Amino acid sequence: MTTGAAGAPVPRITINELSSRYDAILFDAYGVLVHSSGAMPGARETITSLNRTGTPYAIITNDASKEPDVAAQRYQGFGLNIVPERILSSGLLLTEYFLQHNLRDAACAVLGTAGSRYFVEQAGGIVVSESGEFDVLVIGDENGYVFVETVDAALTSLFRAVERGRQVRLVLPNPDLIFPHDRGAFGIAAGSVALIIEAALWRRFPQRDDLVFDRLGKPHPDLYEWAVKKLGSRNAVMIGDQLETDIAGAAACNLDSALIATGVAQVESLALAADIRPTYWMSSLEQC
Repeated sequence: MTTGAAGAPVPRITINELSSRYDAILFDAYGVLVHSSGAMPGARETITSLNRTGTPYAIITNDASKEPDVAAQRYQGFGLNIVPERILSSGLLLTEYFLQHNLRDAACAVLGTAGSRYFVEQAGGIVVSESGEFDVLVIGDENGYVFVETVDAALTSLFRAVERGRQVRLVLPNPDLIFPHDRGAFGIAAGSVALIIEAALWRRFPQRDDLVFDRLGKPHPDLYEWAVKKLGSRNAVMIGDQLETDIAGAAACNLDSALIATGVAQVESLALAADIRPTYWMSSLEQC
C-alpha cells in the first residue's frame, strides 16, 4: 500500500484480483501492454488468460498513428493475441469531430504517419500539403515526417492564414506529452508537438487566446464511454501508466482505475498528486 493525495492510502492490486472484481478491463497500450519494441512484463500472460476465460476487455489508446488492423498485427507480432475490434484509438474520434464541425471535404494538413492520414481520410478530410493553404491542421503523431522542416512549414502556413484572417481548426487526437519508448527510455508524443506550435502562435499573436488545439483523446470521456458501451458494463476498471490522461479520464467517467508502474508515472508520484488519485496501483501485469 502507498499513499495518494493528502496521504490517503492507495492499495496495491494484481491483475488476477482485478479480473475477479470487475466485469471488464480497459487497458492503455504504451507503458501497460507494450513499449516500442515488444510486450511489457506479464502482458502476454494477461491477454492469453483474458482470451481463454472470455473476460471482456478493450485497449483504449491515444495512439493515432496506426489504424486498428495495423495495431493488431503489431500486437500479435509481440505475442499479444488482440483483434482489431478490441482497439479503440483516439484517431477514430476524428469521424465524429469532423461531423460535428462540418469538416467533410475540408483541406487537412496532417503531421503524422500513414495511419494518421488514414484516420483523417476516414473522417472525410482531404489530406493536403502543410506548405500550402489548409482548413484543418491535425497533429496525428510525432513520427512519419521530417520533424523540423515539416513543423516549420506548417507553422509558416498557419501564420499566413491568421494574418489573412482565415480560420484554421487545430486538432489533436493524442494529447499525450511523452510515452515509454522502450524499457527505461522515453520519447515525446504528439501533445508535445502541439505545445510547440501553440507556443509559437502565442508568441506571434499574443492577443489571440483562441489559437489552441482541440484535444480529443484521454483524459476526455469519449473513449471511455465508447469502451463501456461496447463491453456492456460500467463495472470496469482502467489500467494506465499516466495520471493526467489514463487515471484522470477514468475518474471523470466514474470508473475505477489502477496506476501501473511500468510506464510514465512513478508510484512515488501518488504522494504529489493533489487532484488525481487512482483506486489501486500495480507494479506490473506480472503476478507478483
